[in-house]
Amino acid sequence: MRLYSYYRSSAAYRVRIALCLKKLSYDYVPVHLLRHGGEQLLPTYHALNPDGVVPVFIDDEGHAIQQSLAIIEYLEETHPEPPLLPRHALDRAWVRSLALQIACEIHPLNNLRPLKYLKDAFGLSDDAKDAWYRHWIELGFTSLEQRLASDARTGAFCYGDTPTLADAFLIPQVYNAQRFHIDVARYPTIQSINARAMTLDAFIAASPEKQIDAEQEA
Repeated sequence: MRLYSYYRSSAAYRVRIALCLKKLSYDYVPVHLLRHGGEQLLPTYHALNPDGVVPVFIDDEGHAIQQSLAIIEYLEETHPEPPLLPRHALDRAWVRSLALQIACEIHPLNNLRPLKYLKDAFGLSDDAKDAWYRHWIELGFTSLEQRLASDARTGAFCYGDTPTLADAFLIPQVYNAQRFHIDVARYPTIQSINARAMTLDAFIAASPEKQIDAEQEA
């Protein structure tokens, strides 16, 4: 199995967490999103993923899968232990809704492509761009914190006391928040889940600093 990844990509980070939680071995193929104008835009990579984004996952039969949620759901179906989704349909919907809140409501507004467009097309300064980034994370975390803090299903993790798909999405977003100097202590439930996750080998192994391309800055 292979994962085309960039160490700071939130979407690739999610898949790395899932792979590590399921203890699946894979080859890491770095795709630097900044060097040479972005290696994800090279024809060789575009042939693999016309969207020009990471991650792309290649399974052990050579099939290519795009989109982090689809990849993790595929891993869940093909390697069901340990499970990343609860047994009951309503609880699975809860976990998926948390993951999708991050993937669809928070992360897209802070992704590399819109940030680059804001800067190139509208002349946003770096300070203004960073303020945009922080605004959408803070808005999203305020809602997410309220949901997690008020629901009895929240435990040491987003659902109960073992990691699920939702935690694979949350922890990379916390990493991004900390990179941009957001005070995560304002969101105590999120902070607690993140702290607990980062004591586990799987989350540590998946973290950006542990990846082979971590030192390859543009």
